[in-house]
Amino acid sequence: MSTRAGFTLAEVLIALVIFALLAAAGTAVMATAVEGRFAVRAADARTAELQRLRALLKADVGQAVGRNDPTVGPIRSGDGVMLELVRTGWANPADRGRPSLQRVEWRVVDGRLERRVADQVTGTAVGPAQVVARDVTDVQVSFVSLEVETPVFFPRPPMQLSPDAVRVRMTLEDTGPVEMLLLVGSGR
Repeated sequence: MSTRAGFTLAEVLIALVIFALLAAAGTAVMATAVEGRFAVRAADARTAELQRLRALLKADVGQAVGRNDPTVGPIRSGDGVMLELVRTGWANPADRGRPSLQRVEWRVVDGRLERRVADQVTGTAVGPAQVVARDVTDVQVSFVSLEVETPVFFPRPPMQLSPDAVRVRMTLEDTGPVEMLLLVGSGR
């Protein structure tokens, strides 16, 4: 009687079941890893968006100048405008004929936080919108002046033409509440 070397049908079926279980587990682990990777990318993109938002707001508010000009006024909020101000620090490498001051306007339009700038402080319309944040559901701006926080800033010329700080509170759909306290520039 000769014996053949090989596997029985039962052994082959058991091996296939074990392989199928390992493959299913591997697929589940891979799917979870891919989902995690996309979630991390989305969170990273949102964090980068918030960092750009803060950097732009900080630069605008940090270089804001108070103006004793009733046509422009100081830093303000209201009338559909989240924040409007005049700032310095506008580079002019081509030495074009324009002022060194720039009017900046921040608005929330259809859940988007937009930043617009005007080439001239007065008399010109603001340029195209730069979308800084998306999914904005609520924004509140207040001004800190002489240790008092108010929703509206009233300048006290000639002493104080701009507030000491601007507090921005906003709610983002996927992130929740975000709060920033930004010091106003010294160009009073």
